[in-house]
Amino acid sequence: MTSTPVALAARRRQAVRAAVEQGLLGPDQPVVGLLDVAGIRTAAAALRAAFDEVVAPGTPVLHAFAVKAAALVPVLRLLADEGLGCEVASPGELALARAAGVTPDRIVLDSPAKTPAELREALDLGIAVNADNPQELDRLSALVRHHPAPPPPLGLRVNPQVGGGTIGALSTATATSKFGIALQDPGAREWVVRAFADRPWLTRLHAHVGSQGCPLELMAGGVRVAYELAEEINQAVGRRQIDTLDIGGGLPVNFASDEITPGHREYAQLLRAAVPGLFDGRYGLVTEFGRSLIAKSGLVLARVEYTKSAGGRPIAVTHAGAQLATRTVFAPDAWPLRVTAYDAEGRPKPADGPIPQDVAGPCCFAGDLIACDRPLPELAAGDLIGLLDTGAYYFSNHFAYNSLPRPGIYGFDATTDGGVRFATVREPQTMDEIVAESGVAHALALSRLR
Repeated sequence: MTSTPVALAARRRQAVRAAVEQGLLGPDQPVVGLLDVAGIRTAAAALRAAFDEVVAPGTPVLHAFAVKAAALVPVLRLLADEGLGCEVASPGELALARAAGVTPDRIVLDSPAKTPAELREALDLGIAVNADNPQELDRLSALVRHHPAPPPPLGLRVNPQVGGGTIGALSTATATSKFGIALQDPGAREWVVRAFADRPWLTRLHAHVGSQGCPLELMAGGVRVAYELAEEINQAVGRRQIDTLDIGGGLPVNFASDEITPGHREYAQLLRAAVPGLFDGRYGLVTEFGRSLIAKSGLVLARVEYTKSAGGRPIAVTHAGAQLATRTVFAPDAWPLRVTAYDAEGRPKPADGPIPQDVAGPCCFAGDLIACDRPLPELAAGDLIGLLDTGAYYFSNHFAYNSLPRPGIYGFDATTDGGVRFATVREPQTMDEIVAESGVAHALALSRLR
């Protein structure tokens, strides 16, 4: 029997109440991560539908989820079940994708610092690779020459140098970005054309403009530069050598409300208008979306341990801080989060009469603040706070300051009959695991050195 799904905000409310009732959160487990499975499925379906609407029938399209956004095997498996592959940028991410059952033909390896061993493994497994720079391309050329089997799809990443967005650290198409071949540098474009002419096995072109803070028009401009370069290369070599364009990902997320804007359909429609030849069937497509597929489906839920006042401002000391919301703590203007308030039973606190207050985390430095002077219902010890839109990066990029344990993560399914089912995504980290990671097996190693 299939239950009727409910809307995002309603599912979230049900999940918070159920997490308390079912003991996932409490004095002994004061912080958890929750993932809305229905939301993830919906986002994946919307991505597929958005591009199915614009590509020519029969066009090969691979939507490769950026593993760095949620480096969790059950999440990767869920997305694989929904028809997505994986974009990986390290040996660890590749291992996670393979553990999730993602087949090599649905994995793309990107990274600006691939070792010979990583490149060799990719060739042996049949994983697509995008080379980042001339030295890496030379290294790849040597491996291809001595490889016994035909290579998997191999490409070259270019930097279209179309500019940056509002968050410099996430803008990868600036004049001095560390990624790809900088196309506007003297002689670079000609070098790229020759590189393809000299390597018939080089069949893909990759470009990625950035992510959060990058407007859609800037992203589309970068894709257009890559498309025009592919056309130039194919004309120069006299055949359709480049058969696939990897257009990256980077769709920004609205962190101000539950509204999903911009959407993948909006971006696909803009690309069709800006780069019509991209979808006429001559080129296969690869996308590498991450944050936009999973951010809205995540919730950090944390207990308020104490409340106090300093300088006349109320402060709620919680168990969610820099160890989870690292970007928010260190760059709050770029990464503000919505904070919701619940009572100890997981019921939303009335929003009338909000009081400006700080929401602090558990880390032992003064700047560990999730929100400053934020109007919220007055928080009390034992209450709960929720950090919304945290499905991407907040669960997979744990900051181990103060040796705080990684929280448990649970996926949930909520339905109109009020039922909520949870599934463990990752167990809470134990003290024994923290001690083991900190070198307890070698406790006397330094003492024995003379």
